[in-house]
Amino acid sequence: MQPIASQDDTELPLDGVRVLDLSRVFAGPLCGQVLADFGAEVIKVEHPGRGDDTRDWGMRIGKTETTYYNSMNRNKRSITLDLQSEEGIRIVYELLPKFDVVIHNFKTGGAEKLGLGYDQLKAIKPDIIYCAISGYNPSGPEAKRPGYDLVIQGEAGLMALNGEAEQPPLKFGVAVVDLMTGMYAAQAVLAALFRRERKGQGQLIEMALYDCGVMVTGYYGLDAMLLGRDPARYGNAHPSIVPYGMFEAADGPLIIAVGNNSQFDKFCRQVIERADIVEDPRYATNVERAKNRNTLTPLITGLIRNFSREVLLARMTACGIPCGKVAGLYEALTSQRTRESGLLREMPHPVAGSTHVFAPPYRLDGKRPPIRHAPPTLGEGTRAVLQNLLQLSDLQLQELQARGVLTLPEPPTHP
Repeated sequence: MQPIASQDDTELPLDGVRVLDLSRVFAGPLCGQVLADFGAEVIKVEHPGRGDDTRDWGMRIGKTETTYYNSMNRNKRSITLDLQSEEGIRIVYELLPKFDVVIHNFKTGGAEKLGLGYDQLKAIKPDIIYCAISGYNPSGPEAKRPGYDLVIQGEAGLMALNGEAEQPPLKFGVAVVDLMTGMYAAQAVLAALFRRERKGQGQLIEMALYDCGVMVTGYYGLDAMLLGRDPARYGNAHPSIVPYGMFEAADGPLIIAVGNNSQFDKFCRQVIERADIVEDPRYATNVERAKNRNTLTPLITGLIRNFSREVLLARMTACGIPCGKVAGLYEALTSQRTRESGLLREMPHPVAGSTHVFAPPYRLDGKRPPIRHAPPTLGEGTRAVLQNLLQLSDLQLQELQARGVLTLPEPPTHP
């Protein structure tokens, strides 16, 4: 069975791999998008009426997409199936032998109730790679709790390490637990595909948002264990490197990251023109600067305000000191750096005319993988996918639509 025709013939690492994406919202769809970016043919299964929850989150694009939805679903096809119906499950069973990977994020026990559990699908496709994403340990007492990024940011200690010391705990600006869970899940699927190539065996992968949230704490988590308490919060500053963080110049914020003593010497003499600071034994080494940050930081902060960002950035760049302008989000996305990197593409849209889509962040053999499919409208691929993979006729599809099992895309209109 040949893959469904792509808009690009570039050879990609996962060409020939098929993924059935039964997930919704963020972590699961991101896992599927990563696999799609690497060339897998990812078929997203959605409810015939409402589709993925995120089709109603964020800013509206066309009739069925939003900015939130589009950020997690490029390079996929969308089909609609009512998985609460026997016919919908039967179609999944018929599709399964043609797929290599299944992804879902049903509540623990939900997949089994529908007939889509690992053992149930393994009986049909023995070498299936099955990735189940849940909120908590699927074998633990909290297995049936729903997993929400914000809740887990709080429970995993992430909010407690984020923000300024004098402020209350602060959530991250994006759904970082969902984001990392999706990436970890994709890594696990890739490892399972590699294992299957060698041993011919499928695998059950279980990912929990809470587990991934704890992993995000990184070195701060290990600091807490060593200290026996929460480490101090430093906001935009660094716990052990000074000066290192965001500072306000005369005309706006910038990042200054003085990484070693040599850079600090240049910073004092050539950037802020205060050699006396580096000659002060309290500030001569980073260890001493960290000890005396309460006097050094206000001093440097005041001096930096005397210069424009342009002057500071030019001087630090000449000295080899890491630095950068703090940009607004729109400013960053429309910058020359972003344009030259090809990180955003404008693609045609059947209703909106065009829409922006992020490009995959990877470079393979010197170029980015293509965007083969823009984030799909709800059910845009139902007819093509089911006819290609199951040879269902138009009449059969129309009958299934009449019974509410699926919805078919509206036929294109021609002037």
